Amino acid sequence: MSVGDRLRLFCGLRLPGPALDVLEAWQGEQLRVGRPVPRGNLHVTLAFLGSRPAENVHPVAVELAAAAGAADEIRLRPVRYRETRSVGMVVFEDLTGAGAALAADLGRRLERLGLYSPEHRPWLPHVTVLRFQGRPRLAPPPPALGEVSPSDAAVYSSVLRPGGAHYEALETAALGGR
Repeated sequence: MSVGDRLRLFCGLRLPGPALDVLEAWQGEQLRVGRPVPRGNLHVTLAFLGSRPAENVHPVAVELAAAAGAADEIRLRPVRYRETRSVGMVVFEDLTGAGAALAADLGRRLERLGLYSPEHRPWLPHVTVLRFQGRPRLAPPPPALGEVSPSDAAVYSSVLRPGGAHYEALETAALGGR
């Protein structure tokens, strides 16, 4: 990265390998239309920052590390599959509220830096698992993941490509409750 470069940035929770294994197998069994999201892109978004100068990565990573380090253990459980206009997602229940608390803390920290405008709707813990042009109106059962605790958090860069976006974790942060 050089000065003046712009990146599409977001912060998200990374899922442990066994959870990714189950999600990937579930995608293959249940989602036979559209474009399944690749394993490396499966995450739970905490805050989407959009196009930002590359020099914003470090201050975002500092705030993510502080918020993640202060977080209680996050425990998520899949509850349903949901579709929007262009994506299918697995929606999770935030069992203790720790995920929502982390998202809110991070949002406040990034807002103070002028890097983020919080959304007006409550945080919805979900993993986007499918992209499509026309809504397929699927209704699969949620994956049999049981309870999932994210492995850590990351500042991601999203690079748009003809075959779909590619996400790269630029910086990672340990979660305090782990």
